[in-house]
Amino acid sequence: MLFNSLIFLLFAGTFFAIWPRVRANPRARWAWLFGASMLFYGFWDWRFLGLILFSGLIDYFAALGMASRPRWKKALLWLSITANIGTLALFKYAGFFLSAINDVAGAFGGDAVVPVIRLALPVGISFYTFQSMSYTIDVYRGQLKPVRSVLHFFAYLSMFPQLVAGPIIRASDLLHQLEGYKKTSAEDRIEGLRLITFGFFKKMVIADNMAPAIQDAFARAHVIDSTPYWWIIITMFAVQVYCDFAGYSDIARGLARWMGYHFKVNFDHPFAAKSLREFWARWHISLTTWFRDYVYMPLGGPMKGLRGHVNTWVTMALSGFWHGANWTFLLWGFSQGVLLSVEKLLGTPKRLIKLPSGRWICTALVIAQIWSAFALFGSRDLTQAFAIMNSMYIPTEWNWLPVQRLLEYQKQGLLVLALFIARELWYYLGLDEKRVGDLLRTPATQTVGLACAMVLCVYFRGPGMAFIYFQF
Repeated sequence: MLFNSLIFLLFAGTFFAIWPRVRANPRARWAWLFGASMLFYGFWDWRFLGLILFSGLIDYFAALGMASRPRWKKALLWLSITANIGTLALFKYAGFFLSAINDVAGAFGGDAVVPVIRLALPVGISFYTFQSMSYTIDVYRGQLKPVRSVLHFFAYLSMFPQLVAGPIIRASDLLHQLEGYKKTSAEDRIEGLRLITFGFFKKMVIADNMAPAIQDAFARAHVIDSTPYWWIIITMFAVQVYCDFAGYSDIARGLARWMGYHFKVNFDHPFAAKSLREFWARWHISLTTWFRDYVYMPLGGPMKGLRGHVNTWVTMALSGFWHGANWTFLLWGFSQGVLLSVEKLLGTPKRLIKLPSGRWICTALVIAQIWSAFALFGSRDLTQAFAIMNSMYIPTEWNWLPVQRLLEYQKQGLLVLALFIARELWYYLGLDEKRVGDLLRTPATQTVGLACAMVLCVYFRGPGMAFIYFQF
């Protein structure tokens, strides 16, 4: 069930019509949240409901067992991790690993040794398995007490606004909110409306309008040899992914706000970062902090010497692999880890920021590194990715014909790209914090802004597209 669909509007209308009648009673509140969320998730394929119930029940009982049987804590933790990672590996990575075995056999002159299985990927499996695992890990560490009610636990795990594409909500952030009853205030309703409206605007007006040009570029059998064309396409792709995912996160936060709950910010103007480290502190914050707390720090964190760099490489490589079973994602994550190490060793941002226009130089370096990562992220294989980067960084000729065709056939996509860049420059230059920013935050201008965004979502939307992160 897509947020940008009529069926979701009917679903959400029904949910919020009943919500005030059940939210005061804990069991009724949890049961309604769980039941509605299962309907929302089962709309894609009801057969996958068993997977989220399987992961959730194992973690629910494992956490209770840790509290009542301290001697079994470690065994129960490994049961939780094995069940979650095993399910994820079966549905998401089995085909990749079996293909890799056959590729190795072929490299040594052998035939394919194992049949490759391709299973349908359940929507959102990477999100809810990580969310469920964080619960048992926190209970194991003594940072969280297990909940007694299974309905309370599943209301947290399956909460529909963020179930299929995040943000990844920690149990420590949401379980205590679900315990009580909080009547929504006028501020909650207005802020929820603002988040939802601009979330739809990012998705439907910005991301979806750029999608046709991006899909056409990556779908071609041969990479167009044009430096300006690929810089424009990768810029569009970076903005598309950002607006698509940040838009979903904003809608999720807005819906939760209407229920009386608060989700943390998941994106914070990442393209304004002055270092690669700062970029990752601003991008998909719920995932990067998850890997920091449950992978990077347990490995040893920022240790001195080579070990600290290895911890970064492993964490980022796993983060890349989380996104998909493809060598492009693995290299994407690992390369970011290596670049973070280079940045740390050279102290690049601190040195460059002192130069005239140093801030702009730092941001330009971040953009160059991140755009290379997006070339990997969007490519179907490494061959295509390297061909794109070759065209971007080693130009043989400045072929402007593809750019002219873009200008002719993708005017709307290029227009919203220009508007997005203008908005980010506004933020980058700090104009939000100056007097003109104060004027734009008045109730009257905000009302006009919301109305304009709603109108644009209706009359200036792009072709309806599924959210990009559904595939993860």
